[in-house]
Amino acid sequence: MPNPADIAENRLAPLHVFNFHVRFKRDTLLGPPPPDAPELTLCSGAFAECTGLEATIEPKLIKVGGANYGVAQRMGRVSFATVVLKRGMTTTRDLWKWFQLVSGGAYAYRLKVEIEMRDASGAPVLTWGLARALPVKFKAADLNARGSEVGIEELHLAHEGLSLLDPAL
Repeated sequence: MPNPADIAENRLAPLHVFNFHVRFKRDTLLGPPPPDAPELTLCSGAFAECTGLEATIEPKLIKVGGANYGVAQRMGRVSFATVVLKRGMTTTRDLWKWFQLVSGGAYAYRLKVEIEMRDASGAPVLTWGLARALPVKFKAADLNARGSEVGIEELHLAHEGLSLLDPAL
């Protein structure tokens, strides 16, 4: 049995979560988007916080006749958490316009969202992908005349798939 300290993976430095960039690309309902889909400059991807990069498999419990000790477990549906993007509020209205199109019933593009984690030098390390994302909640900054902090706006995204994108593809 090898010493855990000798395994190369155990010597890797953990990634810092403060350096990331978000890209938006047009997505389609039928099949994957074209690889050369243009990037949209939706608020330039400048976000201060991103939460909700998670997927959960719902186990299906099957009671087997004669097996009194427990139940058999099988794979169920995969569900995805709502991804929340936060940023300092500016005069840019891109996020609101996208939300307004969707909430008003107008045709609005579904977007492929790529969240790129970067190392300390700014080089990309990992990229998470959200398939066919749509905005489901927009929250403007809370207003308080006694406060002095920066206003933060939020965009909540529902999506149809979370993937870890391979940089070689």
